[in-house]
Amino acid sequence: MSREGCHACEDAISDVRRICGELGVPWSVTDVDTDPELRAEFGDQVPVILIDGVEHGFWRVEEQRLRAALAR
Repeated sequence: MSREGCHACEDAISDVRRICGELGVPWSVTDVDTDPELRAEFGDQVPVILIDGVEHGFWRVEEQRLRAALAR
């Protein structure tokens, strides 16, 4: 989950793109401001990383933790 104009989101997207690319894992970005429910749930925490629809983390990418979760 991301937001337009969010510097932390841009950094997280860059990290996730690199990590998922190295691992061959598909990923996508959703702007929380496109849906009132998403904005209500995640708006104060962006960037938010979800894995299989479950919140994995927010505000920053913890690379080793993300890699371990994606390897399962």
